[in-house]
Amino acid sequence: MSEKAFVVELNDESEYQRLLPGEPKTRGMKSGRVYLQAGQDCGQHSTEAREEMLIFLAGQGKAIIDEQQDLEVGIGKVAYIGPHTIHNIKNTGSKPLIYIYCVASVKS
Repeated sequence: MSEKAFVVELNDESEYQRLLPGEPKTRGMKSGRVYLQAGQDCGQHSTEAREEMLIFLAGQGKAIIDEQQDLEVGIGKVAYIGPHTIHNIKNTGSKPLIYIYCVASVKS
């Protein structure tokens, strides 16, 4: 069975935008656009049994990994976060930090 191809347009709203909702539109991949104002963060959470890719479209910030590692992120950068990783994304700049995340389940 093959899923049907489709296109989603990015909006210019200063709020979260769901891009890929997961099943039944995809086989499980989920994606969204995140918009963080200066000083905001997305909230600490775990990838659980998924891997995650972040594509940064605007701004600058930090990816805080397992509360032990800070990675500089921002426009033109892509970050990978592996399974079972606690992380948070924080806007450290004065302009909005905008990124797209894609998560997919990892097969054991």
